[in-house]
Amino acid sequence: MSSQAGGVPVLILKEGSSRSRGREAQHTNIMAAKIVAETVKSALGPKGMDKMLVDSFGDVTITSDGRTILDEMDIQHPAAKMMVEVSKTQDNEAGDGTTTAVVLAGELLSKAEELIGKNIHPTIIIDGYKKAAEKALEVLEKIAIPAGSETEEYLKKAAMTSMASKLVAEHREYLADLAVKAILAVAEKENEKYKVDVDDVKVEKKPGESLRDTKLIQGIVLDKEVVHSGMPKRVENAKIALLDTPLEIEKTEFDAKINIESPEQMEAFLKQEEEMLRDMVEKIAAVGANVVLCQKGIDDMAQHFLARKGILAVRRIKKSDIEKLAKATGGKVITNMDDMTPEDLGYASLVEERKIGDDKMTFIEGCKHPRAVTILIRGGTERIVDEAERSLHDALCVVRDIVEEPKVLAGGGAPELEISKMLKRYAETLPGREQLAVRSFAEALEAVPVTLTENAGLDPIDILSELRARHEKGGTWAGIEVHSGKVQDMTEAGVFEPLAVKKQIIKSATEAASMILKIDDVIAAGRMKTPPTPPGGPRGAGYPGAGAY
Repeated sequence: MSSQAGGVPVLILKEGSSRSRGREAQHTNIMAAKIVAETVKSALGPKGMDKMLVDSFGDVTITSDGRTILDEMDIQHPAAKMMVEVSKTQDNEAGDGTTTAVVLAGELLSKAEELIGKNIHPTIIIDGYKKAAEKALEVLEKIAIPAGSETEEYLKKAAMTSMASKLVAEHREYLADLAVKAILAVAEKENEKYKVDVDDVKVEKKPGESLRDTKLIQGIVLDKEVVHSGMPKRVENAKIALLDTPLEIEKTEFDAKINIESPEQMEAFLKQEEEMLRDMVEKIAAVGANVVLCQKGIDDMAQHFLARKGILAVRRIKKSDIEKLAKATGGKVITNMDDMTPEDLGYASLVEERKIGDDKMTFIEGCKHPRAVTILIRGGTERIVDEAERSLHDALCVVRDIVEEPKVLAGGGAPELEISKMLKRYAETLPGREQLAVRSFAEALEAVPVTLTENAGLDPIDILSELRARHEKGGTWAGIEVHSGKVQDMTEAGVFEPLAVKKQIIKSATEAASMILKIDDVIAAGRMKTPPTPPGGPRGAGYPGAGAY
């Protein structure tokens, strides 16, 4: 980029930089974002297809989860990266609806491009979109169904809806049941409202058996084995000490020398160490613990003493797992052995090491009021187990969303069409060019039912006209039931989604589209070129010209 000043070119940007501006910049950005949306489009809905993603190491992921697809794709274009962020925000906030959010953002941009072609300024489009989004959220609040006393019924249906579009669809009823039980177990009531932390549901996965053998454990499963072969492998009525301190003799922090001049002194020194370890184990036994779960290491000698006392021990447990264990067993995490009291111990009706597949795992189950539970996923192959974990995460998030905000919407594109109908009416009340933007927003929302229909191999034109007609006649929940290929009332079909998910889809898609539309100039710095390695390997510093690059 340069300009002539008195015949001398003035360079403003570094050599190798590129700049595109105005229409051209907008077009490329919108193009890039649309391509990303196109990629995930075919994964939307119960009849959506899966993607197989192979990373640079050759690892394979098979999924239809919008966020996973975009994360694994390693996208370079800056505008396309914004679309990846849309799916991330959606995943972090609501946990489900990632594909829909990206498809909607792509569609909003596509419609905006048509308006820019008609010489409508992007700022007007952005204002129109903002008004449309606000109106859309109002409509959603208005038509949402309060879950009320039938919450559990809705929870299960919403979990099944979220899994209907995944690889695990044929087992969705069974898995949805687990998801609902797990979330209800860890939900905590605060001032009339419930709070749920999805992380309290630990998801462990082990290939083997089939998806049907996935289990919910009222407690925690550790991917660890018992440390010493002499220890019991099964302890009933377990009193559990959760330690955040090593059962080892700490090495001193500073340099210390010990002068040992005779074998007797050596003997005494070792005896002293042994005594200290024995003391630690005695303390644990004295409070009545018969299971020790330790976040740090356990010395061989200490293992031997614990085994003699018949105490089951597991070591090097992750910090997050120790925190979950404290929630599940009701124990306190002990950092100082001297202050340990029987009240600090956690309780479980059974602690047992079991062989699952090739590995040994430790089950801590039968906790009285577990505030943390585990779902152990099984499945035929590693890929299936991985995808089942992603699907369960979505289902757990959906259940959490409804527990925290007990309002649902029917699915199948019904809410989108209802909003679209309302927005078209609203557009007529607006003066000037904004009404075109609001109309475009309304049309963009129709992309959701259209994509669902296309993915199911049906004719989108027929279905869309029937849907519009039904909504005009007041059929709020008329949507597309893709399995039968018919338009029907989605509340009867039992397809439900949380209000929170839909609201977040509209928010994140609108914001991303507005951000991309606002850009009219892309200035890219030249790429740093890695210097070529000279023949004969990299040069040493003493070589002439070593600092030249």
